[in-house]
Amino acid sequence: MKQQILAAGQGKDYDWAKDHVYVKTTVELTGGRVTVVEDALKAGFHLARHHHRSMVEIFYILEGSIRFAFDDEVVLATPGMTLNIPPNVWHDVSSEGGGKLLTVFTPGGFDSYLSEIAAMAKDQLDDAALMTRLAERYDIWMRDGASATAG
Repeated sequence: MKQQILAAGQGKDYDWAKDHVYVKTTVELTGGRVTVVEDALKAGFHLARHHHRSMVEIFYILEGSIRFAFDDEVVLATPGMTLNIPPNVWHDVSSEGGGKLLTVFTPGGFDSYLSEIAAMAKDQLDDAALMTRLAERYDIWMRDGASATAG
């Protein structure tokens, strides 16, 4: 396999109402080890409280301020900060004014989750049970039936 070089704004992209994600490193490229995305959060972004049973998330803040709420603290992350979130840590993510970050998911696969969501019809996206099953298949565990999408 040859090296892969992507410029800013390049990579498979998913543009939703409150989030624009560019996949920088796919699960296939890394043999399942990692997925890396560049995430442009739009004003008013909110991802409901969730956790992962085996996935680690590493967030590196590039622009703006992004609020991470955990059980025991709230962190307003700003450019240059890195947040390492191990499995089984409940968190909620929001950005009132928008922001940009790089996110590393390990093990990889988050890009496959995005691809499946992008291929769904509106009635499927509105089916809470279907969306919950899909999220859990990709190790995204929501509380109180919240949606696993932020778009």
